[in-house]
Amino acid sequence: MNPLLDFTSLPRFAEILPEHVNPAIEQLIDEARTAITAAAQAESISWATVVEPLQDATERLGRAWGAVAHLNAVISSPALRDAHNAALPKVTQFYTEVGLNRGLFERYIALAENPVSLTDEQRSLVNHEVRDFRLSGVELVGEARERYAAIQDATAEAQSKFEDNVLDATNAFSLDVTESELKGVPDDVIATAKLKAKQAGLADGMCRLTLQGPCSMPVMQYAESATLRAQMYRANATRASDQGDVKFDNSEFVEKIVALRNEEAKLLGFPSFADVSLVPKMAESPQQVLDFIRDIARRARPFAERDLAELKAFAAAEFAIDDLQTPDVMFVSEKLRQKRYAFSDEELRQYFPENRVIAGLFRVVENIYSVRIVEGKASGWHKDVRFFEVHDEFGSRIGEFYFDLYARDSKRGGAWADSARDRRMTNGQLQTPVAYMTCNFSAPVGGKPALFTHDDVITLFHEFGHGLHLLLTEVATLGVSGFGHVEWDAVELPSQFMENYCWEWDVLSHMTQHVETGAPLPRELFDKMIAAKNFQAGLFMLRQLELSLFDMRLHAENRNADRDNLLGLLAEVRSEISLLTPPAYNRMPWSFGHIFGGGYAAGYYSYKWAEVLSADAFSRFEEEGVLSPVAGSAFRHEVLGRGGSRDAMTNFVAFRGRQPSVDALLRHNGMVAS
Repeated sequence: MNPLLDFTSLPRFAEILPEHVNPAIEQLIDEARTAITAAAQAESISWATVVEPLQDATERLGRAWGAVAHLNAVISSPALRDAHNAALPKVTQFYTEVGLNRGLFERYIALAENPVSLTDEQRSLVNHEVRDFRLSGVELVGEARERYAAIQDATAEAQSKFEDNVLDATNAFSLDVTESELKGVPDDVIATAKLKAKQAGLADGMCRLTLQGPCSMPVMQYAESATLRAQMYRANATRASDQGDVKFDNSEFVEKIVALRNEEAKLLGFPSFADVSLVPKMAESPQQVLDFIRDIARRARPFAERDLAELKAFAAAEFAIDDLQTPDVMFVSEKLRQKRYAFSDEELRQYFPENRVIAGLFRVVENIYSVRIVEGKASGWHKDVRFFEVHDEFGSRIGEFYFDLYARDSKRGGAWADSARDRRMTNGQLQTPVAYMTCNFSAPVGGKPALFTHDDVITLFHEFGHGLHLLLTEVATLGVSGFGHVEWDAVELPSQFMENYCWEWDVLSHMTQHVETGAPLPRELFDKMIAAKNFQAGLFMLRQLELSLFDMRLHAENRNADRDNLLGLLAEVRSEISLLTPPAYNRMPWSFGHIFGGGYAAGYYSYKWAEVLSADAFSRFEEEGVLSPVAGSAFRHEVLGRGGSRDAMTNFVAFRGRQPSVDALLRHNGMVAS
């Protein structure tokens, strides 16, 4: 049996081959089309005749396609990519057909207009679906309808090629250097580089550097060679662009994606794609988002100016760098932090071996949410994948998840969480959720456990927050369980909320152990961490706001996204927001996967918007105890548990007792008048 057609239990990842993809997807699309036809023609209109059969069919397709897309992201190969890209237009076309199905839309309208037969969860889903039908062009006719469908196909194809180019450009780059050129670089990074050189058949003493994050970031942060730092910075800043290897140049796809989005907005009757994007979000208009970004930028700017003045003075005094440029910022910043706070990221990393970090993460979750996490067994896609079960206080399994934490050549960069299976009630049985959590940390090397930087720990907690949103949902209606139909600018609330725990002594003291001595993190070093917590927070804040403003203006102003226009907009944004101007060759947008490959178009501001919510939510824990099971129970039931069955602001107010305030965010970032 084709493993992609087996939905009796967990995905059979180890058995899925490229040749399974298209036969399974085609069969599942055919089955779903049959169910949709029946639902769209149902004369007796009810949840059981319209929504349930539709959900049954589309969920099977969604789970199979989700497994394929996941494998293509974590163990990409030419054959798997070809199979994925061959199936992608079929899947895109199918979902476009669903969104344009007038008969189905009319039946959802009928359900929405007669909600007495529905539960609150069902009513919420139906209302969300009616809105999404309208955003999917269901009311278009004739040529406009056909053009809308074509736009969806073309956009999906262009976004997929954009992501492929970023991965391929990342993997195609290598820089071979001698070990002596890596002075200052952490030992385990050098060990990995030596191993890669050996695998490539290079002579002893040679090292091969790559653009994988666990290699490129430490080189730019620690290498004493300014020439080497500049080489790595340039390679990273020009990935998938006209300034890098041109066979991976994303210029065509960036321009095409933005043009298609602009056209889609016009077809749907909206002023811009940003207006379309914001319909299912908390923010009400592009102008409101622009005002939000600029307001926080105004508050952060004095702190960023102070950060930069200190950095420039230090660079001049210590390194005779009179004109500090972006390729040297990471290196000089790390040296300043070491001098000011008397510790380095590398020193701190020795206290964060993987096993202790994961145990500490689980301790936090178990304490505040009254659950238990145990390791389980499941078919994985790589030897490094681990699998866990989540049990409630009575010992019943309520969810499961996969961890895939190390970087590798066949894996997309970054970190993310996603659903393998959502919680729902089906045929009288409760289907429990299953999540993936994926990162790109340094793998174990030299017989030692993997060591995480504190930033890695924050990333892990962040992604686990997303995972908990999926795993601790109390909603049993598909589509509004987990983070289904949660407003996009609130999706980051649970993840950013979890980051706060990475700065708490009662958490870190239980999740650290020096890899050599076995000693826990000294309180003195923790105190230095806290003192350094907001080191350059102003500059970091402006960097996030620069990306957010670029994204929102690009999609709100109906811009032509050819190279000159894109660079012109970027220059305008940097002139308004930034204090440091990158080199002219910098091509940040050409690898900006969040907005050109992922789902954050006209939504990158969501990170900062949700950070306001998360900081304010955590302030209740600061008041009642950071591991308070009472506050944890309230957060679980009012926020995590509600999914999209209730709007995010209602969830927040139910938990916090009031509307959110920006004050906690500014306080957490040290941006308060002293």
